[in-house]
Amino acid sequence: MSRYDSRTGDSTSYRDRRSDSGFGGASTYGHTSSKRDNDGNESPRKLDLDGLTPFEKNFYVESPVVAAMTDAEVEEYRRLREITVEGRDIPKPVKSFRDVGFPDYVLEEIKKAGFTEPTPIQSQGWPMALRGRDLIGIAETGSGKTLSYLLPAIVHVNAQPILSPGDGPIVLVLAPTRELAVQIQQEASKFGSSSKIKSTCIYGGVPKGPQVRDLQKGVEIVIATPGRLIDMMESNNTNLRRVTYLVLDEADRMLDMGFDPQIRKIVSHIRPDRQTLYWSATWPKEVEQLSKKFLYNPYKVIIGSSDLKANRAIRQIVDVISESQKYNKLVKLLEDIMDGSRILVFLDTKKGCDQITRQLRMDGWPALSIHGDKSQAERDWVLSEFRSGKSPIMTATDVAARGLDVKDVMYVINYDFPGSLEDYVHRIGRTGRAGAKGTAYTFFTVANARFAKELINILEEAGQKVSSELSSMGRSTAPPPPGLGGFRDRGSRRGWS
Repeated sequence: MSRYDSRTGDSTSYRDRRSDSGFGGASTYGHTSSKRDNDGNESPRKLDLDGLTPFEKNFYVESPVVAAMTDAEVEEYRRLREITVEGRDIPKPVKSFRDVGFPDYVLEEIKKAGFTEPTPIQSQGWPMALRGRDLIGIAETGSGKTLSYLLPAIVHVNAQPILSPGDGPIVLVLAPTRELAVQIQQEASKFGSSSKIKSTCIYGGVPKGPQVRDLQKGVEIVIATPGRLIDMMESNNTNLRRVTYLVLDEADRMLDMGFDPQIRKIVSHIRPDRQTLYWSATWPKEVEQLSKKFLYNPYKVIIGSSDLKANRAIRQIVDVISESQKYNKLVKLLEDIMDGSRILVFLDTKKGCDQITRQLRMDGWPALSIHGDKSQAERDWVLSEFRSGKSPIMTATDVAARGLDVKDVMYVINYDFPGSLEDYVHRIGRTGRAGAKGTAYTFFTVANARFAKELINILEEAGQKVSSELSSMGRSTAPPPPGLGGFRDRGSRRGWS
């Protein structure tokens, strides 16, 4: 008897969760993996498949509503939603959840979550992912990209033979930080529970025991940070032989954090005909080069522009001040905006984060801090207090800049300007999520002058006002040299002191 009581115990059989829409392994609609691409050319990646069991990965059946869309209607829909696509044989976007053809148990979870229509990345990304092709997705944080790959992953898992003892996961999601990994796993649990799909989160900074037990019991979906996953593989607590669906989330951030060697090592253990989904908020050369190593004949979907830009739903206010004015300016700002909403304050260093938090608490402000030196238990507690509103002010280093998904963050304050324009965009992206409005305040000093010109470009592209002080600084300084601007120098976490 399988531990999944709704499925057969025969490890060669497919899951019984199938629908008439073609999901779940109906051979009429799906096809097994192949060594060849759409034009019959042999893929440079899909070569050594001897001894590998074929698997299904094309589950997409175009609905009559989508099929009826004319080319002009498709073009207009993409234009209005700022969807840019590249690749061959690109499927039309879907306008509603029903158009995707998701099984009823997935649609029920979508309904429970209160979603009304797909986001732009979902409307185009879902048909692409469900076709089984490799996919590059470029979209800003808060765009709904997590479900863009998780829901097709659930469909993919449900079409594969059930796990046998000793099997590793079927789906592997790599993420740069434990905070992001935990949030992805929460979504995987929510949407995978109805089909009894098990998932676990593998990350450092906590005891290995519970993670090892999850892996040994068998889980279909693993969400992991690269370092801890390699540790688990080397200690024989898991293997990647069953992985047929690989996701690299926030690839730009993972490269920025120096995970390139770990990513390459992990991918080398995964079968070459896997489906790979490669997600990034930006598209610098380093990210593009890595994609060429891992993906073959991919679709590419861009929401907005691949150029660095900020969410237009966020009001950006940049104050040019001196270093000595920062704390008083922060207190005055808190007095003006404190209304019970969540306020996220970013600082450059762990020491500065602790110092400002201590000073705020001494002055009567309900502030807590989160950064890399905190234990995982303490970080979880701080996030819980912040989410619940018990401590509406949270100071943070860039550990929380991406992946942190807290509802009702109305204000972001950059007490220290970050070390790259990318980090600026992702810091302020903690507000204005999922269609909400938000405000970002930034303290900008002469020490940050090298970023003035590029910051002005970001502000102007988003339709924001640029102060005369910042404009003057932008005219009198050169932009940062390559490696110090849009994409951080690899030599250290910061390219300068």
